[in-house]
Amino acid sequence: MPILPSAKKALRSSRAKAIVNNRIKSRVKNTQKQMVADPTQKNLESAYSAIDKAVKKHLFHANKAARLKSQIAKLASNKPAKVKKASAKPASTKKQSSSKKASTTKKAAKKAAK
Repeated sequence: MPILPSAKKALRSSRAKAIVNNRIKSRVKNTQKQMVADPTQKNLESAYSAIDKAVKKHLFHANKAARLKSQIAKLASNKPAKVKKASAKPASTKKQSSSKKASTTKKAAKKAAK
C-alpha cells in the first residue's frame, strides 16, 4: 500500500480510470460479439463507434483499431456466404526448380486457406 499522500491519490485515480477503461473495452468486445452473431449495418456502426471512442481515449492504438474495423467489415460483407473447403489440387504439372517449387506451394497453401 502507498504511504505518501500523493501516492495514495495516484492509486485512487488509477483505480477510477481503470473502471472507466474496462467499461469502454468491454463495450468494444460486446459490439464485436454482436457483429459476429448478427452482422447488420446497425451493429457495424455501433462497433465502429465503440472502437473510435476507445482510440480517442488512447485505449487502443490506431493501427489496432483499423485492424478490428477491417475484421468486422469482412463479417458484414460476407454475411450470406458460407466458408467452402478447397479441394487439394496440385499447383501445376510443369517441373520447377526447388526454390520456385517451395514458393509456389506456399502460395497455393495460402490460396487454399482463404
